[in-house]
Amino acid sequence: MTGPIVVGVDGSHAALAAVRWAAVEAARHGVPLRLVHAYDPPTRSYPQIVLVAQDLRRTAEQRGGSLLAESQRAARAAAADVPLTTELVPAGPVEALVRQSRRGRLVVLGSTGPRAGASAVAVTEHAACPVVVVRGLGTEDGPVVVGVDGSPASERAVEFAFEEASLHGVPLTAVIARTGEAEPASRAEERRLLAERLAGWPEKYPDVRVERLVLRDPPVRALLGVARGARLLVVGSRGLGEAVGAPLGSTSRALVHHAPCPLAVVRPSQEAR
Repeated sequence: MTGPIVVGVDGSHAALAAVRWAAVEAARHGVPLRLVHAYDPPTRSYPQIVLVAQDLRRTAEQRGGSLLAESQRAARAAAADVPLTTELVPAGPVEALVRQSRRGRLVVLGSTGPRAGASAVAVTEHAACPVVVVRGLGTEDGPVVVGVDGSPASERAVEFAFEEASLHGVPLTAVIARTGEAEPASRAEERRLLAERLAGWPEKYPDVRVERLVLRDPPVRALLGVARGARLLVVGSRGLGEAVGAPLGSTSRALVHHAPCPLAVVRPSQEAR
């Protein structure tokens, strides 16, 4: 995909961190960066409040322009030469970013606090491309960690994770986690499943050193533990056994709120457009 990396801008420290992270990614991938600020326009049209609505809209546009200018400066400081555009959109933030995702390579947004977390979940549920939620900045030379469970979404996540690890010259840690105690035969089966899900990718990306982990722990807790010190955590949008109609699985949803490093949520390729 050659579309831009799209970043949601709202003036928060988390959004500025997302802008800086995305600028570096855009430069590495050789794609443009698009900064988007969305605002809800006034909807009432009674004659007595038309002028008030116009003033509100003008104020929102002025504030949005200032926020985009600030974000543009942050992006230039992180990656001076990346092609960059800005867009002020009269729509709700979730609606605007989901619409942008149909043409984007990646959507990036910050997530701190309950409202930001809810917006991140909503965008991740409905975006047409992978979404990266930047909570912590991660460790620059840390591994890319990918959760594997055998679902179509995790297969696409593995592909995404290998590409990112190769691009940044860092190792990849593939994790499969199950709850409860396991018999030796069960552990062997899980190691076999992990090997199957990774098959072919080490050959395609021979520069990526791969570590395989089979853990007896709930998936969320296992991934949170392994992701400490990671550059990026990658998961599928929906795990094995979760309802096909569910837009976002329970593990991915929990990680949006608690991941210690940037989190990429990747949908199955058949759902990407």
